[in-house]
Amino acid sequence: MLYSASPAPRGLYDPALESDSCGVAAIIDIHGRAGHDLVADAIRALQNLSHRGACGREPATGDGAGITLAVPAALFDAVTDFPLPPPGRYATGLCFLPRDADDRARARRRIEDLAAAERLEVLGWRTMPVEPERAGIGATADGCRPHIDQLFVAAPAVAGVRPGGLDLDRLVYPLRRRAERPASDDPSEVYFPSLSARTIVYKGMLTAGQLAHFYPDLRDPRCVSPIALVHSRYSTNTFPSWTLAQPFRYSAHNGEINTIRGNRNRMRARESALRTARIPGDLTRLFPICSPGGSDSASLDEVLELLHLSGRTLPHAVTMMIPPAWENDSELDPQRRGFHGFHAALLEAWDGPACLPFTDGRVFGAVLDRNGLRPGRWWRTLEDRVVFASESGVLDLPPDQIVEKGRLEPGRMFLVDTRFGRIVPSDELLGGLARSHPYRHWLRAGRIALADLPRADPPVGTVHRDRGRLDRTGPSAVRLHTREDFDVLLAPMARTGGEPLGSMGNDTPPAVLSPRPRLLYDYVTELFAQVTNPPLDSIRERIVTTTGAAVGPEGNLLDSSPDSCRQLLLPGPVLAPRRTRRDPRPQRGRTASGARGTGAARTFRRRRTVGGRPSPRP
Repeated sequence: MLYSASPAPRGLYDPALESDSCGVAAIIDIHGRAGHDLVADAIRALQNLSHRGACGREPATGDGAGITLAVPAALFDAVTDFPLPPPGRYATGLCFLPRDADDRARARRRIEDLAAAERLEVLGWRTMPVEPERAGIGATADGCRPHIDQLFVAAPAVAGVRPGGLDLDRLVYPLRRRAERPASDDPSEVYFPSLSARTIVYKGMLTAGQLAHFYPDLRDPRCVSPIALVHSRYSTNTFPSWTLAQPFRYSAHNGEINTIRGNRNRMRARESALRTARIPGDLTRLFPICSPGGSDSASLDEVLELLHLSGRTLPHAVTMMIPPAWENDSELDPQRRGFHGFHAALLEAWDGPACLPFTDGRVFGAVLDRNGLRPGRWWRTLEDRVVFASESGVLDLPPDQIVEKGRLEPGRMFLVDTRFGRIVPSDELLGGLARSHPYRHWLRAGRIALADLPRADPPVGTVHRDRGRLDRTGPSAVRLHTREDFDVLLAPMARTGGEPLGSMGNDTPPAVLSPRPRLLYDYVTELFAQVTNPPLDSIRERIVTTTGAAVGPEGNLLDSSPDSCRQLLLPGPVLAPRRTRRDPRPQRGRTASGARGTGAARTFRRRRTVGGRPSPRP
């Protein structure tokens, strides 16, 4: 792994199977007033989160720590020996390069060539001052430590004005992606913690207490920012490395994404359909979007970055990836339901216990997974500063200075917009997103529910009408259940109405190694949510669980149009034929969707009643 001391796969060990709980905090000035005291408070909060980070047998080698700031233009104007454009008109970021001087020079030349190919101007390089001795980093971290430079780039002026802000970030995005892909003639390892006109990330394979000592920029009074997001890493799903320390470019992550393998596979599969005019050039040069060897948090941030740069706001993109539990919420606003249903056709949820704070240097937000399995707390002070953290106590705040406080709730987003100087209520934010396009109309016109389709003839064969008897020889037994299922689980449930009981673990050999004949589906079981922290009961907690699935063609993820949701909605991943008697006589009734209709294909058969009670079946 890049700039890491992680071991290679060996025997039964595979580093890809490592599975993350970290500490996150942020300090935000609601009115966007930049200050060095805010940066210092964020570093103090990070140090108070040191127990949420980790280290190995070498206490001085940490799993990772970092901070995201808005670009401190005054500091960079003072420390560079070349002129810089006005703030926001240039992009900058740290660059991890090889320690060998020849390899480093070759890597820098390649980056400059790529910048020219992307029609960008390299303004200059700055050797990033670092103090590993003062920080006291351990031998393991120092042994894989990269050389760190700082790159400054800008786009050519258009009508006398250089592109800046988000527009410039879209132009430098291909440069960063291409530079991080080793070339065949130059395998030098290059990594940018960030390259942006709006934010800059300082991070490394450090402990929480080492970060500010390692980077003297963070102690400089000219290092000011209105937002500071910090992260202390506990590497439980990948080994520690300089590149996988957090924050990433837009987010920091406390938790884990249980569906990460499926998320990555689906992103890889849909890359051929990706199109956007907002990112210049052919997108294929940027694939794969999810970089090999990254952590679940790194992949999440890469997809979040793509969604944001292709035209969606950062809160919009986050809501797409980590949606609330909207499917079974009977009180949800219909427009909101249409919004979430439409985006479910575009992108599967990145699901798992997670708290995800994010920022672009002007807005700060945070969201929880749909179950709320990771905590988040926030406080607002008299000075109109917001302190957000994964736990209480990251800063000593006098009670008389706190004017408002709260916690993150599942399905609701906490957002501070420094451009307008306010905390945006979650209902206002999500309601505005839902009204931005006619999502509900698009969904109603494009999506088809399985229950609305004409019913097919039942299969030829015997229909088992005695539903009170457990039949070990019927069709259901052939498809779904083993003898042990009947004897240990189903029969006791039918007799007593109680819950099934079983032991912890499973000593049944895998189907491919078993000497006994096994059912077909034992060989093709679905891999999903291997860790749920804690386990979920899909019946008691049905408000946050769903088995619905959509099938059909996918559109362009980077575009929203009525064609994006033309899919068939299934109530669950398992389909079975209906076992009802066919009655050729047309009858009037209601379909499963509630609409009235005539004809055997759109009705259900109503049983006759005798004295107000159902009559026996003929």
